[in-house]
Amino acid sequence: MSARRISSRKSTRGWRLAAEPVEDWKTYLRYHVVNSASPYLSSAFVQENFDFYRAYLRGVKEQQPRWKRCVSYTNHNLDDALGRIYVSKVFSPELKESTLDMVRRIEGAMGERIRQLDWMDPATKVQALAKLQGIRNKIGYPDKWRDYSSVKIGRDNFAADIRQTAEFERHRQINKIGNPVDHGEWAIPPTTVDAYFDPQMNDINFPAGVLLPPLYDARMDDAPNYGNTGGTIGHELTHGFDDEGSQFDAKGNLRNWWTKDDRAKFDARTLCVQKQYDQYVVVDDVHINGQLTLGENVADLGGEILAYIAWKDATKEKNLKPMDGFTPEQRFFIGFAQWDCANERPEDLRVRARTDPHSPAVYRINGVLANMPEFAKAFSCSAGQPMAAAPDKICKVW
Repeated sequence: MSARRISSRKSTRGWRLAAEPVEDWKTYLRYHVVNSASPYLSSAFVQENFDFYRAYLRGVKEQQPRWKRCVSYTNHNLDDALGRIYVSKVFSPELKESTLDMVRRIEGAMGERIRQLDWMDPATKVQALAKLQGIRNKIGYPDKWRDYSSVKIGRDNFAADIRQTAEFERHRQINKIGNPVDHGEWAIPPTTVDAYFDPQMNDINFPAGVLLPPLYDARMDDAPNYGNTGGTIGHELTHGFDDEGSQFDAKGNLRNWWTKDDRAKFDARTLCVQKQYDQYVVVDDVHINGQLTLGENVADLGGEILAYIAWKDATKEKNLKPMDGFTPEQRFFIGFAQWDCANERPEDLRVRARTDPHSPAVYRINGVLANMPEFAKAFSCSAGQPMAAAPDKICKVW
């Protein structure tokens, strides 16, 4: 019976392929070859690519200057070569150590949260704590840089340079077959203003680019730094325990380590977050898709709560005073708000509402703060105001 089903699928696929004329397939494939190469060809191709993908779909009014595009292509295709120079100029060992201290404090806060959860079974807590303790912290840049000596870059053929780097990367990936997993590898270059959690590696990755002003600023006090970068660290850490990350164990294996009852309680709590974000309007009549954005929203919320706890612990022996007319608590939340400053076009918002697992910037801030009584207290918000949810309406996961 199983064999007949497999045979049936194969014959159906074969019939569909054969039903299309070979010339049509040639046209289709030729188009995709040209389309994928168009950003790197002559100006007519570059403009056509921009007109559709950036101007029409995203509402962008004009292309970036060529020098900026060239920097971006170099960063993408020779990331470690550029990243190595970048790190040597802007990211000191002292900065790496101060960031790592913040990471450890936030991981400590996560451990305490897990131990104190009133909805999680002790057996599940053991598994959760094992996963937390097994997370690798990768800060700033990789310990080992890639060797690009085999890549030949010339001045007379940009498309050929791109092909060279693409070929290098293909061989690099193929050469991984049969070898142990490299836990020191990064998926993004040190210059990136972003961070990520890898559920299969069970590691959190913070490149140097996201650990510099205007985000993290070692010259500033702890309050805005914890509100901003601390929240990002907590965000990535929480990804290990969101609706997707929670399905992987401490070794990165896809395994259910939850009791049935705990999973049901967890799902009920994340459903609260999903319903909250479903109500937010992105643009016109387009709402946030709370299910699509659930993992990011849970991570935003959990991350900022962890950052606040860690900040309070890190400064408990300090005599904090107001600065620039704001209390330390207010400065913490202002730092968080400044983390996601944005100016987004309606066209881009519409596309992202249907495709992006991240909520729009304004709700990545306000959606979180509406669930934090600490914010309402810091800014004296009255009960019932939009940024001061009633206690029975607050979403709590981690």
